Amino acid sequence: MFRFRDEATAKKIVASIAEYGIKARFMHVCGTHQDTLVRFGIQEMLEDAGVHIGQGPGCPVCVTTTKEIVEGITLAKSGQTVAVFGDMMTVPTPIGSLADAKAEGADVRVVYSVEDAVKLAPLVKSVVFMAIGFETTSPTTASIMLTELPRNFSILSCHRILPPALDALFDLGEVHIDGLIQPGHVATIIGLEPFRRFSKERKIPQAVAGFEPLDLMVAIYMMVRQMAEGRHEVENEYSRVVKPEGNPKALAMIHEVFKPVDRAWRGFAVIPKSALEPREEFDARNARVVFGDIIAKAPSVKEEMGGCRCGEVLRGIIESRECPVFGNGCSPKRPMGPCMVSREGSCNIAFRYTRH
Repeated sequence: MFRFRDEATAKKIVASIAEYGIKARFMHVCGTHQDTLVRFGIQEMLEDAGVHIGQGPGCPVCVTTTKEIVEGITLAKSGQTVAVFGDMMTVPTPIGSLADAKAEGADVRVVYSVEDAVKLAPLVKSVVFMAIGFETTSPTTASIMLTELPRNFSILSCHRILPPALDALFDLGEVHIDGLIQPGHVATIIGLEPFRRFSKERKIPQAVAGFEPLDLMVAIYMMVRQMAEGRHEVENEYSRVVKPEGNPKALAMIHEVFKPVDRAWRGFAVIPKSALEPREEFDARNARVVFGDIIAKAPSVKEEMGGCRCGEVLRGIIESRECPVFGNGCSPKRPMGPCMVSREGSCNIAFRYTRH
């Protein structure tokens, strides 16, 4: 556990939460929030005040399905250059990982942005960028798709839309949720409106939170206070960055380039309108169209391997340390699932900060 500035202030906030005498189970959907909660010992502080915080499907690498990763591996093995973010490289599948494909001679490149992927185009036969992430990163993909691109550049869109996954969590009814801590970076793009229906229809408090320890503490205090006062609203703790309307320019670019489609998430069945696929006018940049014959040959695979329960972690059913392979064959050096691969994954975070 790391110490942080204003720890005395944090303890005062916890004391104020405890004074309400409310027992609550909140959920967040953000890997950075999970890192802050665990690294600074905020989870334990809140438990003493009667508040439990669980993690939902807030890690983009983790929710990307094995099927999509196998599509990327199949493209790489067919001779295409596949550009990916580093966290995707070692996610295991039944046919190996992207790193394994690279070791076997396939051209898989780690990039830090979609712009890096475009720069590869003049140097190779063709480049496929595996585009992952929520509404935070999809505007960057959309913006590049609206420029004049090399003919040999395309994207394999694995972008996800967050609110439909929250609907799926509630509809499954597997875990009790008294309130939602919403991710500040997603809210920066989509604003507050997409979250309001959860308070209206599900009668739960919500707070959009930043990423510093005190951001989370204040957001949790806001929700506990709402419960005590019988309210269920969306409050904006991160108002220094998040505007109610979000980022209209970014939203317009997403809408111009992408359409919402039904797609499975790791740990979930198909969630309606929960992913982004390029619109038909961008077919020349859509790897699933350009290389449809190759992707059609990708083998069918199962999602989880070797006892990994990443899907249940993402649905908030179990904590990382309840998975039987956590630290017992599954570690960041030898991951059995993406929750242990990504630094935003609950298992990776738990392993780094709490396994001892």
